[in-house]
Amino acid sequence: MTPQQQKQLSVLAMSTLAFTVCFAVWMMFAVIGIPIKKQLGLNETQFGMLIATPVLTGSLIRLPLGMWTDKFGGRIVFFFLMLSTVGPIWLMEYATEFWHFLTIGLFVGLAGGSFSVGIAYCARWYEKERQGMAMGVFGAGNSGAALTKLVAPSIVIAYGWTMVPQVYAAAMLVTAILFWFFTYDDPEHRVPAHITVREQLKALKDPVVWKYCQYYSIVFGGYVGLALWMTKYYVTEYGFDLKTAALLAAAFSLPGGVLRAVGGWMSDKWGAHRVTWWVLWVSWICLFIMSYPDSEFTVKTVTGPQTYHLYLGPEIFTALLFTVGVAFAFGKASVFKYISDEYPHNIGVISGIVGLVGGLGGFLLPIMFGALVDLTGIRSSAFMLMYGVVWVSLIWMYTTEVRKLDLIKKPAIAADTLE
Repeated sequence: MTPQQQKQLSVLAMSTLAFTVCFAVWMMFAVIGIPIKKQLGLNETQFGMLIATPVLTGSLIRLPLGMWTDKFGGRIVFFFLMLSTVGPIWLMEYATEFWHFLTIGLFVGLAGGSFSVGIAYCARWYEKERQGMAMGVFGAGNSGAALTKLVAPSIVIAYGWTMVPQVYAAAMLVTAILFWFFTYDDPEHRVPAHITVREQLKALKDPVVWKYCQYYSIVFGGYVGLALWMTKYYVTEYGFDLKTAALLAAAFSLPGGVLRAVGGWMSDKWGAHRVTWWVLWVSWICLFIMSYPDSEFTVKTVTGPQTYHLYLGPEIFTALLFTVGVAFAFGKASVFKYISDEYPHNIGVISGIVGLVGGLGGFLLPIMFGALVDLTGIRSSAFMLMYGVVWVSLIWMYTTEVRKLDLIKKPAIAADTLE
């Protein structure tokens, strides 16, 4: 193995570890939010705000972090970002009022901005034909959501929810130190010093960037929203205890993180467009089935009225949830393959914009989930909402990509016929 390959491997491994820890912290409220909700007597909408607040800052900070990564390099930005979250994480155990949790949650949420730093940092260490794989491996750090669901419930049951922030603060500090000693910096990966902020932000006027934002708002925003919501959904819909509910919710979070690396390989092999197209169709079908609420209806037949009960049991529901998690994992990788293919010299800024919008989806969705439950009383309304968002993405993709490819192919077919 050459020295360059050793650096590539070390940077990718440590960045993935760091992102996994950051994501676990970012998703912390998915578990500790449940005992906090009970402690404070929160309604569904307030609970949605509680678990979504860290996602807000983690999303908004992605664009400036992506710009700083392009300017100063990913190593220094990633290191200081992790250090900046240690204090707020530790302070979480001292919060007693709802506004305390919201305020501290805003600072804890900075950990979620690590994605736009690490994705650009890792991609620049690899050749173009391997960037999809590298970004997919790094993105597997999304499995930090599953890590939280596997680890945090045991801590809550054994020591109470206040122990979770203490453990996570220590883990973040140790990870930051390890990251600094086992990663490298290459000045050639930075944008030229004469590039201004205004020039970097010109990407905001590109409609193609906004299309990728829409795709990412479902494959990542939907992933974050459901990762935060599903533990509570299993508790309230099926009556499971916290530990069992979190374990079942990990059936979505774990493949949604780990298999992102496979999605990167698939995007390198078959292209970002083809992978994303099938991801959206699979998600659309699964969400349609998951949207149907527990129902009873009566049909008048020739032999008299017949009552039918439609109910999605936990086994079938979990299988569908797992499928959506796999699809979202592939989709998160394919969207960023689009970016590395089309914006190779501006990955930090573009990934910051796309990551920001995707993260905002993860912020808004849990609040909307809670509001819909409060308004309708139907828990599956969360999946109805996401079904609609996927439908918008499918229409947009068909009109701008699929139809265009069909129009290109038709003249070619006609020319072959004439020959």
